[in-house]
Amino acid sequence: MGRPPSIPVEKKTRIVLSVLAGELTIAEAARREKVSEQSIGRWKAEFLEAGKTALATGRNGPTSREEQLEAEVVELTQALGEAAVEIRVWKKSAEGRLGPSRTSR
Repeated sequence: MGRPPSIPVEKKTRIVLSVLAGELTIAEAARREKVSEQSIGRWKAEFLEAGKTALATGRNGPTSREEQLEAEVVELTQALGEAAVEIRVWKKSAEGRLGPSRTSR
């Protein structure tokens, strides 16, 4: 027997909120959604833990977009450094073949 189809996050959130609000018990939610009570309990625990983490970090932690941009800055800075080294090597190579350039005096 295969695994049941996964439930979208939005639906899990609605189920957990219904349980937390007292509109449904975990057993009722499990029967209605045809999942185990353990699954509903795990979703609830994960939801509450993520909420605690969000409240603890508040707005102090970087967002995923900020992390993405910081990684891009690191990558571009490295590429710029590599390009600068290549330019120096090319200039020195050209000086060896053509003599010193007017700008390097």
